Amino acid sequence: MISVGVYLCVAVLLIAVGKPTRVVPNENNLKFSELMMDYQELPELQKYHARDGEELMFRYYPSASNKVLILLHGSGYHSRYFMTLANFISTRGLARVYTPDLRGHGPSPRHRGDVDYIGQFEDDIADLLVILRQKHPHAKMIVGGHSSGGGLAIRFAGSRYGNEADAYVLLSPFLKYNAPTTRPQSGGWAQPNIKRIIGLSMLNAVGVRRLNHLPVIHFNMPEAVRDATETLSYTYRLNAAFAPKDYEKDLQSIQKPLLVVVGTADEAFYADRFGPLISQYTHAQVEMLEGVTHMGVVVGPEVQPVIKNWLEKLGE
Repeated sequence: MISVGVYLCVAVLLIAVGKPTRVVPNENNLKFSELMMDYQELPELQKYHARDGEELMFRYYPSASNKVLILLHGSGYHSRYFMTLANFISTRGLARVYTPDLRGHGPSPRHRGDVDYIGQFEDDIADLLVILRQKHPHAKMIVGGHSSGGGLAIRFAGSRYGNEADAYVLLSPFLKYNAPTTRPQSGGWAQPNIKRIIGLSMLNAVGVRRLNHLPVIHFNMPEAVRDATETLSYTYRLNAAFAPKDYEKDLQSIQKPLLVVVGTADEAFYADRFGPLISQYTHAQVEMLEGVTHMGVVVGPEVQPVIKNWLEKLGE
């Protein structure tokens, strides 16, 4: 049996020598150009207070619907790119849509790319849900997300707050770096520092969290689409907080209506593996959009009728 001293030395050594995995840009990298659109109709950011007093931001797309849909954005970006989909949902009376800028993200976060502790995202979402239930006391609450935001929705479902949502919708959700659905380095998007992540995971396993502020992953976003609102690296604690804790158990905990949508041209994930994998753990409606990319599953028109039909049936 390895001694505690040796265990800690190995962990610290891995943290010290770890370097980001080199990712070679390729034509299959995520097509961020699809997010370059006219944002003139974008709602202004509004504030809500989390339990620690932090002011967090969100955008609101009003509707007369008795449903509320919270959409959680993916890694490296913020809520802006939900505009087309959120406008479609709200203007057709399908749901009121709230799109938060998650802690550590957005135009001007207090600590970009970082949170205070693993699990803080779930607390922030729960705090937002409390506020929304006060504003819309008779509404059905739906939690959804895209990519890492979808993974966060799964994590939320598996947390102590999971029953606070009445339904879930996942758009090309991230399950885990080594899940059968995930392409290597998410198709050239992510640059993880594998040794450092392993070392920090070892320390966290024995309750040592003092180094969780260290960066462990960088994102390969083309300079042509950057505007200083993106978040190109994450600390260990944010990276851990932004994914399912255990996607198998978290999916098993979803006993509410669940919609999963993925495009067959997704550059980050293997689209055809979602249905067989998720069906092992829970019942879900899984929809495949032919020729749609990882970003297109949010901004493209193909997803809109699928969301519309599902939300309408949810109200029956």
